[in-house]
Amino acid sequence: MRALFSKYKSVIKFILTFLLVYIALSSIYALYLKFSTGTHFYPDYVTNLVARQAELLLDTFGYNSQVVPHPNEPSMKLILNGKYIARVIEGCNAVSVINLFIAFIIAFTGRPKQTFIYVLSGSVLIYTVNLLRIVILSMGMYHYPWRKDILHTVIFPGIIYGMVFLLWMLWVNRFATIYKKT
Repeated sequence: MRALFSKYKSVIKFILTFLLVYIALSSIYALYLKFSTGTHFYPDYVTNLVARQAELLLDTFGYNSQVVPHPNEPSMKLILNGKYIARVIEGCNAVSVINLFIAFIIAFTGRPKQTFIYVLSGSVLIYTVNLLRIVILSMGMYHYPWRKDILHTVIFPGIIYGMVFLLWMLWVNRFATIYKKT
């Protein structure tokens, strides 16, 4: 048993570190969501911010867009040119994806400064791509409503998760010290 543990020490360390960091970040985020209900920024600050930024970008692209609180559920209604297109829910704000990204990067350890810079820049990139995803998805759903399902469930999740996967691979192959040791 000891030989087996010794042989797979780095794998076990990776899994435990990943789980601990992911659980910690998810717990902090769950607390944030619990305490953000009933605030001025409905349904929560980050989701509200993403919806408002999507509205600004859509206006920049020439649409008359508006986001308003959904009366029946914790989300923001996204309206383009007077047509209710989509709702921006908590899951649309990319925080859970960023938490997953950070947990992986920290578990596949690197030098502290590089890790911090990569986590920060990767998180900003994920947030930005997610925001663009919402904007392009909204435009697609406005012009091609019959493509809603494939756009929302296949293409755009594939883009965001594919980008996260590529960021992980870049980290593992370029910066992670655990990879170079084993």
